[in-house]
Amino acid sequence: MKSRTKVVVIGGGIAGCSTLYHLTQEGWSDVVLVERNELTSGTTWHSAAQVTNFGMNQTMVGLKTHSINLYKALADNPEYPINYHHGDGGIRLANTEAQMQGYRHFASMARGMDVHFEVIDAEECARRHPLISTDNLVGGLWDPLDGDIDPAQLCQALAHHARIAGAEVYRNTPVTALTQHKDDTWTVHTEHGDIDCDIVVNACGYRVNEVGAMMGVHHPVASMEHQYFLTEDIPGIIKAGHRMPLIRCPISDYYCRQEKNGLLIGFYEQDCKTWGMDGIDPNFVNALCPDDLERVMDVLEGAFERMPALRETGIRSIVNGPITYTIDGAPLIGPIPGKRNAFCAIGLRAGLGEGGGHGWLLAQMIVQGEACYDTWCIDPRRFTTHANVELTALKAIEDYQNEFRFHFPHEHRPAGRSAKTTPLTPVLAAEGAEFTVVNGWERVEYIKPSPDFHPSLTFNFDEAFDVVAAEVKNVQENVGLAEVNGFNRLEITGADRHSFVDRMFCGTVTKRAGRVGLGYLLNHHGMVKGEATVANLPASDRGPERVWYGSAAASEFHDMDWLQSHIRPGEDVQIRSLTNDQTILVLAGPRARNVLAACARGDWSAAAFPWLSVRECFIGFAPATVMGVSFSGELAYEIHVPNASLLAAYLALRKAGEEHGLKLFGARAVESMRMEKGFLHWKADLITEFDPFETGLDRFVKLEKGDFIGREALLKRQSEGDRKKLVTLQVGATNAPAHGGASLMQGNKVVGTVTSGDWGHRVGMNLAYAFVEPDLAAEGSSMQLDLCGDLVAATVIAPSPYDPGFDRIRG
Repeated sequence: MKSRTKVVVIGGGIAGCSTLYHLTQEGWSDVVLVERNELTSGTTWHSAAQVTNFGMNQTMVGLKTHSINLYKALADNPEYPINYHHGDGGIRLANTEAQMQGYRHFASMARGMDVHFEVIDAEECARRHPLISTDNLVGGLWDPLDGDIDPAQLCQALAHHARIAGAEVYRNTPVTALTQHKDDTWTVHTEHGDIDCDIVVNACGYRVNEVGAMMGVHHPVASMEHQYFLTEDIPGIIKAGHRMPLIRCPISDYYCRQEKNGLLIGFYEQDCKTWGMDGIDPNFVNALCPDDLERVMDVLEGAFERMPALRETGIRSIVNGPITYTIDGAPLIGPIPGKRNAFCAIGLRAGLGEGGGHGWLLAQMIVQGEACYDTWCIDPRRFTTHANVELTALKAIEDYQNEFRFHFPHEHRPAGRSAKTTPLTPVLAAEGAEFTVVNGWERVEYIKPSPDFHPSLTFNFDEAFDVVAAEVKNVQENVGLAEVNGFNRLEITGADRHSFVDRMFCGTVTKRAGRVGLGYLLNHHGMVKGEATVANLPASDRGPERVWYGSAAASEFHDMDWLQSHIRPGEDVQIRSLTNDQTILVLAGPRARNVLAACARGDWSAAAFPWLSVRECFIGFAPATVMGVSFSGELAYEIHVPNASLLAAYLALRKAGEEHGLKLFGARAVESMRMEKGFLHWKADLITEFDPFETGLDRFVKLEKGDFIGREALLKRQSEGDRKKLVTLQVGATNAPAHGGASLMQGNKVVGTVTSGDWGHRVGMNLAYAFVEPDLAAEGSSMQLDLCGDLVAATVIAPSPYDPGFDRIRG
C-alpha cells in the first residue's frame, strides 16, 4: 500500500468510484481509493439503479446527461462491458394540470441543456406503457433516455478504468482516523497503515458521519429505509415484445421498471422510517433491513389501481435497504465547510443515476478549483449552522413522502421550520406575516390580508400578486419596513485589511471611513464568484477601525471559506462572523429619512448622510449601524442591530413611522423591486459560468488597478470575446412570470436561458433576466420565451427600467 499520494477517496460505492475515475480523467493518476469492505458493499449494491435525465435545474440535468453518456460508453466498451438498459424511456405521471404545467417548465429548462423531454397526454402514456390505467390521469413527462444499470458492474468498471490510468484501490481497508497537519495536508490512518496525502474525499454513503467525526465535522445527511420488490413474470410484458418504460408516480408514490420479464417496484410510503440514527452496526455490510410490507400497503393499493396486472402477479423477492438524504434532497458535492483540502460526495439519494456526473464535477473542483457548471445547488456550504442530522431526518421524511412531487414556486413545506429565528419572528407572525426560508432563517415573504389566506401552488402569478403590489406601492409612495435576517456579515480587522479586500475584488473598493461600496469577487478562472458590500467603520467604543463585508445570507460559509483561504502568510488580517449576532431592518421609501430622523439623533439630511454612507447611532436606545444603501430602488437605509436590541429598534421605528404611513413589506416585494432596478441575485444571475463582462458588470471591473484574484484569467477571457450576455427582457405575458432555467428560442434554436423573472409593479412590466447569444443582447432584440410550453414574445430592454438615473435612491 502506498504511504504517500495526492488524493485519498474514502468509500467504494458509486460516489467514490466515480470520483476516482474522473480524477484520472482530469490527469491525476497518483490517487487512491480505500474501502472498508468490498466495493459496492453499502447502499450501492441494492440500488434500484435508475438512470434518468430529469433534474430540477440545469446543473442537475447536465450532470445526469454526463452520467448517461459515460455509462453508455462504458457499456459499449468491448474490453469491460456492463449491463445498461439505455433508452427504455420513462414517464413521470400527473393527475393535475398544475403538475403538467410544471413538467412543461422542466421541459423548457432541459431544452437549454440539449435534453429533449416530451409532455404527453394520458392516452399516450398508456400507449407507451400498456400496463397502466388512465383513471385519474392527466398526462406525464416522457424522458426518452431513461433506463437502468447494473450497479456493481458500473462501479467495478469505473475502478477498472481508474486502475488502468494509474489509480490504486485498497479493499478491506477500514479508515480508523484522520489527521490534518499545519500545512493542511492529511494523514489517513487505516488498519493496514497510514497514507499521507494532499486531499481527502469523504464518499462514505450512510457511514458519512463516522468519517466526518474523524475530521471534527457533522454532515447533514440522514438515511431512510426504502423498500422495493421484484415480481414474477408478467404476461403483458412478455406479450409487448419490447422493454417497458420506467414509471414514476406522484399520485400513488411508487416507481417501477422492468426486471427480466417482471417488474421492480419501489415504494415511498407515508409511514416511512429513518435508519441508523443511533449508530450503525460495523458488521452491516452487503446487508438489508427486515422486510416490512405492512408499511407500504397503502402505496401498494395505489400501484394496483394504476397497474391492474400487479394483482395477478406474485412477489419473487423483497429488498429493504437504507438510502441517504440531505435537507433539500440534493447531494453534497464539493468542499467541506471550514476545512482545507477536504471534499465530499455524500447524501446521494439517487446515486447510481447521478453518480457519474457527481464524480465528474467533483474531480473538476479538486483539480481545477471550479467545475464547468455552477455547482451551488449541490455545494455542501449551502447549509450552515442550523444543519444537523436531526433536522435532516425531519426533512428526509418529508422529501421521502413527496419523492416525485416537485416543489412549486413559493412552496414552503412545513417540516423543520423555525430552524433560525429572531426576536421579531413571533411579532411579525402576529402581524400576519407569511414566511419563506433563506438559509434556515424564517424571513417575511409578505403580510397576509387574512389569517386564512393561502395562495394556490402554481407556475402562474398566484393570489398574492395584489398583496405584493400593495406593499410595493406603499414603499414607492410612503415608507416600508422589512426585516432581512441572516444577511452574511463578516468583520475584517487588522493593519492589512484594506489591501486584502482590494485584492479580493475586481474593481476599486472604497477605503474611506464612513463610506460603503459594492464590488464583485472572481474565481481563479476570471468568473463571478461573489458579490459584497464593503463598509468602512471608524474606531469607536464598539470596536477598532474595521471593514464590514456583507453578502447574501446563503453565502455565509461559502464566503468565509473563500476569504480565509486567501489570507497570505504574515498578513495582518482577521475575519470574524457577525451573521448570527445582528439583523437588518430595512427602511425604504421617500419618507424613510423622516422616520429615521424621528427616532435617531443626528443630522440625517442628504448632505450630512448621502447615499453609500455608514454611521453608528442609536435607534431609540438600541445601538445600530446605519448604511445608506438600497435594493429596492427607493431612498433606503439598512439598519444593522444586535439581536438583543432588535425588538426595541423595531418598536422605535414603528412608532416613528406612524405619521408617515409606514407599513411592513416582505421578500416578494423586494424581488419585484430589484428586478426593476437591474440588481442581480447571487446564484441566480451571478454564477461561476460567466465572467463579469458577460454578466454586465463592466463598471465594477478595473483591470488597471493591479493584482486581484482572477485578473490574468479575465484578461485572457476578454481577448476571446463574450459567449453570452446578461440582458433585461420584457416578457409578453400577463399570466405568469418567467422561471429560472426557461429557454429562449428563435425558431427551433435555443438562444438563451432565463436566470430570474418577476412582475415589475412600478413599471407595469413582466420582467426577466437572461443570458443570451451576444448578437441578441442589443436593446430591441426579440426572441420567444418557452413559458411552461407556451411561446411568448420577449424583447431586450435597457437595464433598470425604473428610475434609471438612480435619482430616487439618492433622495
